[in-house]
Amino acid sequence: MVDNKDDLLLRNGHRERLRQNFLDDKLANYELLELLLSYAIPRRDVKPLAKMLLVKFGGIFPILSAPFDELCRIPGLGKNTAIFLKVIQKIFLVGYRADSAKTPIFHTPEQFNNYCKLMLGGKGVEEMHILYLDSDRRLLEDELHSHGTIDCTTIYDREIIGRSMTLGAKFVILVHNHPKAQTSFSQEDVQITIELKNKLAAIGVILHDHCVVSGGILYSMRDLLLLQ
Repeated sequence: MVDNKDDLLLRNGHRERLRQNFLDDKLANYELLELLLSYAIPRRDVKPLAKMLLVKFGGIFPILSAPFDELCRIPGLGKNTAIFLKVIQKIFLVGYRADSAKTPIFHTPEQFNNYCKLMLGGKGVEEMHILYLDSDRRLLEDELHSHGTIDCTTIYDREIIGRSMTLGAKFVILVHNHPKAQTSFSQEDVQITIELKNKLAAIGVILHDHCVVSGGILYSMRDLLLLQ
């Protein structure tokens, strides 16, 4: 299919305005996503797609963290654009991890919040990540600890204790997700976490927090006073 010359000129002019508005920091969220998609889909008006994605997923971070297969199934998006979006997600995560290795992780709580939501926000099943920190609370390792089901994952105490000793970690943070929106910690989550906290304390490691990402929200056991 050949583009109509007038349509092509109109689209190019619109995209040039988007680029200039980006430089002037004047873009709405859908326009920011529209500009991003225009580099992956250069020969089509992507404004309707950008608006639809924001309605479907609720924000740019949830779009980037959505499962690859789910993105591929969206009409008008396709495999190449799904890969493009997942590359952007990976770049964000690499940057966040690099910064967390240099700066105490809770000196930038917003960055930590965004990192967790970007990493786990779109997962269809539960994942448990363990963040091992040094004595200054800088990130040593972020490791995928276990995969679960839609409503369950597993904590292996001995493995976490062993990795803490191997890495010389002084603090540990647990982060997992609930695919069901706006569901905080279960009683089982709290009980298992406190048991792990006590076992880590016996080797001189502090369980700093256990966080869960659900429905675009980051819940913290520490903030909710559940680790007392």
